[in-house]
Amino acid sequence: MLEVEVIADPAAAVSALDPIRGRLLAELTEPASAAALASRVGLPRQKVNYHLRALEDHHLVEAAGERRWGGLTERLLVATASSYVVSPGALGPVAADPGRSVDRLSASYLIAVAARTVREVGDLWRTARDKRKRLATLSIDTAVTFRSAADRAAFTDDLSRAVTELVARYHDESDPHGRTHRVVLAAYPKPKAKGDQ
Repeated sequence: MLEVEVIADPAAAVSALDPIRGRLLAELTEPASAAALASRVGLPRQKVNYHLRALEDHHLVEAAGERRWGGLTERLLVATASSYVVSPGALGPVAADPGRSVDRLSASYLIAVAARTVREVGDLWRTARDKRKRLATLSIDTAVTFRSAADRAAFTDDLSRAVTELVARYHDESDPHGRTHRVVLAAYPKPKAKGDQ
């Protein structure tokens, strides 16, 4: 089971976003039969089977074996991932695109860049898995508390200068076998946790 799967197919996204199917996916972190799921979620087994078939058709659940129960054989299913993200690419031409934003300091530009990241990394990761290869990535996730807007501006200048220097030092288009990597840095106010004032 994958830790996270990026759903790129619009029909699979619609299937996963259905409230009943979403609940079934959440229940299928461990293999279970339609009968077991029906008792857990309080729905008739036939209705659960209908939703499970739809999830299986979109490769969101997969067979995980069989279990004999009395004189019956139950088919066990499991979710293909612990969690899912819908790729903005599933929206087709209306998906967020940083190329359509004129203000690179706006929240809409940041959202479009994040959307492009989900779409691109999801596609690359799917291709790497199909070839049984790893995908080289780097993520830096931290929080910084600024005393003032002036400190935040100074930090932005220092960070921009440092990134510019690093890119200038390592960027080399002369190697025909070199591979270009996209570097994305983002900063936004950290949302308050529940209970914070």
